Amino acid sequence: MLPRLLFGLITVASLTLVGCAHSPQQITPQPKLTSSLTAVGHGQPVVVKIADGRSSPVLGTRGGLYPETSAISVNREALVPRMQAEAEAAVRLLGFTPTSNAVNAPQLTLTLTDLKYQSPKDELYVTEANISATIRADVQNSNRRFSGRYGASLNQRFGMSPNQDTNTQLVSDVLSDAMTRAFKDPAIGQLLNQ
Repeated sequence: MLPRLLFGLITVASLTLVGCAHSPQQITPQPKLTSSLTAVGHGQPVVVKIADGRSSPVLGTRGGLYPETSAISVNREALVPRMQAEAEAAVRLLGFTPTSNAVNAPQLTLTLTDLKYQSPKDELYVTEANISATIRADVQNSNRRFSGRYGASLNQRFGMSPNQDTNTQLVSDVLSDAMTRAFKDPAIGQLLNQ
């Protein structure tokens, strides 16, 4: 009887510890504009560029008992083309024609300067996450320039530790919000239209 009881306790303890450890997650966010845009252009070409200015692909960790094993990362090779496609779609909605290289055309560069995922590090279970993104928009049209920073953040609480699909959606939502804020700034459309 005693060996069975000990086996049962060891099994429960092992399952509890396994539940506290998280494996790394490699996510591929799918940012999308979350609002309509007002067309101000008349089909003029605009060079659209996306840059990843982050120092590391790692956003942070999901916390838990072993946070060092629970890193969340976003590969720039997967993210930049997705952001490029969405930025070109936004430029079309603003009434311009996105292009990769046109002589003397206005240029819009979006740089992802920061993308973070933070969970409480002193707790056994992941109960919340703070996710944030910052994008810098640089516009150049002839000798006129504009630069703006656009951020978005989200505090999400969980009943249980989020899986990869949930984290992908959360990071996508924050990136979508930051990109939408950039394209909703009338200063960008006005300078591209001059």
